[in-house]
Amino acid sequence: MNILLIRLRLIGDVVLTTPSIRALRRRYPAARLTYLVEPEAAPVVLPNPHLDHVVVATGPADRGRMRSDVALARRLRASRFDLVIDFHGGPRSSWLTRVTGATARIGYAVRGRGWMYTVRVPRPRDLRPRHSVINQWDLLAPLGFSPPDPTRDATEMPEDPAAAARVIASLERADVIPGQHAVIALHVSAGNPFRRWPVPSFVRLVAALVEADPRRRVVLTSGPSEADAAARIGHDARQQLGPALAGAVVFETAFNLAELRALLGRADLFIGGDSGPLHVASATAVPIVGLFGPTLSARSAPWRSPELVTESIELTELPCRPCDQRRCGPGDFRCLAWIEPETVRAAAERALMRSGQRRSASR
Repeated sequence: MNILLIRLRLIGDVVLTTPSIRALRRRYPAARLTYLVEPEAAPVVLPNPHLDHVVVATGPADRGRMRSDVALARRLRASRFDLVIDFHGGPRSSWLTRVTGATARIGYAVRGRGWMYTVRVPRPRDLRPRHSVINQWDLLAPLGFSPPDPTRDATEMPEDPAAAARVIASLERADVIPGQHAVIALHVSAGNPFRRWPVPSFVRLVAALVEADPRRRVVLTSGPSEADAAARIGHDARQQLGPALAGAVVFETAFNLAELRALLGRADLFIGGDSGPLHVASATAVPIVGLFGPTLSARSAPWRSPELVTESIELTELPCRPCDQRRCGPGDFRCLAWIEPETVRAAAERALMRSGQRRSASR
């Protein structure tokens, strides 16, 4: 069987399809599995051991995309896929699914595009407290798959050895030695203002974590659009800590996606909002503290074994969440802004303590 999987756009959404990739390989061990992805999230699936081939389409804003898509459509049709599963459901992905000419094409029953699939799966429009992995797994139900289990069907993103070597060298240059230091990876902000925790809150959190244990090293990570915010947080935290502890805050090193995965595999704790890096972290065993604003942890919490340490922080009493992230009704983004640094620090300390207890018990 020749199978094509399609998931465009966001890193986190691609990570959340990886349980389905493993399940398909388990069901069809002799099948040829191909994954179509855009450049930003390609590092998530390029090293996936269950895939035979990864096709990287042009990005949504790339010049010449229309011409490239026509060439891509011809290439996909020539591949003669038997089955295509569109995990995305957008206009581009549904069109690419249709032009493959595959006999079986599974996608969501989206208004105006559902006709492009031979099998349509309902996708409720309301923001239900139902995990995104399960929502995407719905597309496997027509094939007779039983519900997913986070222990057996966890998210995954294998480590790139070359990226790991670069990360180790970068940490050594910053005088950060995993094992000798407790490495806390803290992802700064997000491109979406609805998921952006305030800079002063980050500064207070970083300073409090270092002051509690000078053996800790807080490594700030960010996307390209948040690099200035990460630098500001790093500078302000160092100033608050003073010269004796300033070296415990690292923010000068930029990590690409594969390097971020390698960093998180060596970290003692990850702290971040509901964005791609949170889900990359979920593909490792690192303890996680996730901050959820307009989204629900029930939908977006790390999908992995419950034996691993995960803390989710959210203001459950706010009537305005979850929201569609198009307009903040109150106007102050309170679902994240009202989360206190002390609350996050307490969750971080619990996660570190629980992780230490689990390591001790396993010895």
